[in-house]
Amino acid sequence: MPKGELALLEWLRKRKVFDPQRVPIGIGDDMAAICCGDQTVLLTVDMLLDGVHFETSRHTLRQIGHKAIASSLSDCAAMAAIPAAALVSVALPHGWTMDQAKELFEAMQATAEHFECDIIGGDITSWDKPLAVDVAMVAQMPPGRQPARRDGARPGDAIYVTGELGGSLAGKHVSFVPRVREALKLADGLGDELHAMIDISDGLALDLWRVCQASGCGAELDADALMQVASAAARTQPDRTLHHVLHDGEDFELLLATSGQAETLAPRGAVTRIGRVTEAALHLRYPDGHTKPVEPRGYEHFR
Repeated sequence: MPKGELALLEWLRKRKVFDPQRVPIGIGDDMAAICCGDQTVLLTVDMLLDGVHFETSRHTLRQIGHKAIASSLSDCAAMAAIPAAALVSVALPHGWTMDQAKELFEAMQATAEHFECDIIGGDITSWDKPLAVDVAMVAQMPPGRQPARRDGARPGDAIYVTGELGGSLAGKHVSFVPRVREALKLADGLGDELHAMIDISDGLALDLWRVCQASGCGAELDADALMQVASAAARTQPDRTLHHVLHDGEDFELLLATSGQAETLAPRGAVTRIGRVTEAALHLRYPDGHTKPVEPRGYEHFR
């Protein structure tokens, strides 16, 4: 068995088959779902580590706290779910002051409250290692709607993304605004024509591959369209712009597959069509008509 996050997740997924009446969404989507009486509750968890997801040596505590909550809010956006509450656990370095701890929590509370999501508990520990923050979030669906999953893309669907892609480590990865409101608007407008959605946390190519794997399909991306959604940070190396758009992680934008017209539901430029769902494989089509395979590379833990 190869070592890596993807291989470990696949091994875990195969070890347990859940009763779909109790666990309609298990391992392998942006959030899990469990039935509690007549309610379906969605859950996600994100662990952020100093030196991996942020750096206390160069990022402010306000940026770190924001990202900790915003990462889980982005999972809610990927399912077109409404965030409800969060539990936050922290491992604080021994050398921290009370003022530092307060600043971190104030930043998390500010971002959570902006999306009407309360921090209702968690756990506080301390150790002689760098800062670690773990956020568990609960969400619910609007009445009459089902979660947007990864496994519903169909050949012929259009592929769209929100915002700009690439170069997130220039600063966007600690300042992004999770697309919760955009996701709810898209899901409301597209209805049953929204077939699949995911947030782009590990890179466009890798996260699109996840959708294709779950849906049993392929995709063809338009090189011109990808250049249109390239961020300014991705354009600093003109000969590597497409590479950054395809493979940089932590954009935290939405990628969706739909038979509808997503661009009619958002302000101009907020949603861009970048390709189409095909029968198999991932390809990139250039303006002259030739294509080349796209490797599903992005950020993967535990390599």
